[in-house]
Amino acid sequence: MNKNLMPTYSRLPISFEKGKGVWVFDKNKTKYLDGLSGIAVNTLGHNHPGLVKAISNQAKKLIHISNYYHIEEQSVLANKLVKLSKLSSVFFCNSGCEANEAAIKLARLHGHKLGIDTPNIIVMEGGFHGRTMGTLSASGGRKYQAGFEPLMSGFIRVPFDNIDSIEKISGKKNKVSAIFVEPIQGEGGINIPNNFKQYLKKLRQICNQNKWLLIFDEVQCGIGRTGKWFAHQHSSVKPDVMTLAKGLGSGMPIGACIANKTATQLMEPGKHGSTFGGNPLACSAGIATLNAIEKESLIKNASEQGLLIVNILRKEFKNNKNIVSIRSLGLMIGIELRSPCSKCVNIALEKKLLINVTAENVIRLLPPLIINKTEAKLLADRLTNVIKTFLNNL
Repeated sequence: MNKNLMPTYSRLPISFEKGKGVWVFDKNKTKYLDGLSGIAVNTLGHNHPGLVKAISNQAKKLIHISNYYHIEEQSVLANKLVKLSKLSSVFFCNSGCEANEAAIKLARLHGHKLGIDTPNIIVMEGGFHGRTMGTLSASGGRKYQAGFEPLMSGFIRVPFDNIDSIEKISGKKNKVSAIFVEPIQGEGGINIPNNFKQYLKKLRQICNQNKWLLIFDEVQCGIGRTGKWFAHQHSSVKPDVMTLAKGLGSGMPIGACIANKTATQLMEPGKHGSTFGGNPLACSAGIATLNAIEKESLIKNASEQGLLIVNILRKEFKNNKNIVSIRSLGLMIGIELRSPCSKCVNIALEKKLLINVTAENVIRLLPPLIINKTEAKLLADRLTNVIKTFLNNL
């Protein structure tokens, strides 16, 4: 452990030197199957030729220039995202929490426009939106918030996938300006609404009735991971605001807050900004990522390989009382065990597989979208071995 690094992470006893496709290699050239892709970041895996070329070419030309000037790469990426999302405008930043901060500010601006002095935002239990003070306050995990009080006020927390609780707030006409929700909770344990389409539809209806903004945090579930460009596209619902990051740059830090016309009009020069946001290098990585997803049919691949992995796991653990459920949409997969299973991470490392555990007892899989059939079967087989080893030692 390097004492010069602030102790903000519990790091595993390994370091990687290079990667290729879905594989990463340590200093001894031992290879590990990457089932986590940097926590849903490495969309194109490691050392993708198109991404490497785009970043290299851009670095030779211009890495950064202030947002005081027009940035061509930023415009190209914004045009692509607007077309894919059918929204109206994009604000670029460097991370998911920054994108969510922008969304929170839009919700506050909208509330004041509605004549609300202290507008509130409805957020979900188990939700996770980031570690800045604003996004931390909006998140639902007490373990992330403890010790950082006083938190930012103005958030009303309700159970995830529970329309009744929101309708009760709506009926009381609380001073609310927005609903802020992950269509699929990632850090919360790959939680998917029981009736996905109906849940999002009801949220949209409630927002329309109350003139609230509907904000989708797709930082983890966006960019093709679920088998659609964006998770909400598994329904017919369109948000007013959507946030992206993680997989957008395939490893390059970039976030985006995308808004419809109503929300876009709330902003004006000076209201928000980012020094590094949308620089040419990051945007070139974003463009290359979206192009590769289209060219290589990676959205279809996410659906196919995700289904393959889940079917193998469900067959292996059918009627196993130690497994609560296996939840998935595309290559966003959660295996919930009845007991805390953080030890599975180290067991997996011994078996040359990278995974993580979230919400204490949910094994989370987020492999690169480029994973092929052979690699998907290998991942499922190795994970099966990991889980059986863990359960045998309970």
